[in-house]
Amino acid sequence: MNTYIALFRGVNVGGKNLVPMNELVVLLEDIGARNIKTYIQSGNAIFQCVENNIAQLSERLTVEIKKRHGFEPCVLILGLDEIEKVMLENPFPEAETDPGSLHLGFLAFTL
Repeated sequence: MNTYIALFRGVNVGGKNLVPMNELVVLLEDIGARNIKTYIQSGNAIFQCVENNIAQLSERLTVEIKKRHGFEPCVLILGLDEIEKVMLENPFPEAETDPGSLHLGFLAFTL
């Protein structure tokens, strides 16, 4: 199984685009995810899945949220290996002593 991190943009912000975390877990299970853990009410989740095609997995997740909740969020799914690589290549190692000051961002775009 592959380990993935799903990052949602604009979910559960300011009372809009609501997806309760217990419903997100069910939704992820329905598309084949296992061992799901969510982070606060952000919509972000870590899970395992046999799917290898991240783009297809993201699309399935987006479609299911649209079908069940009526909006289409931007969903960026990253493999655990990608997160680990970024962490190892941290250009600001001095900030590791104060992890609250170190932020990591990802850009998603389509061609």
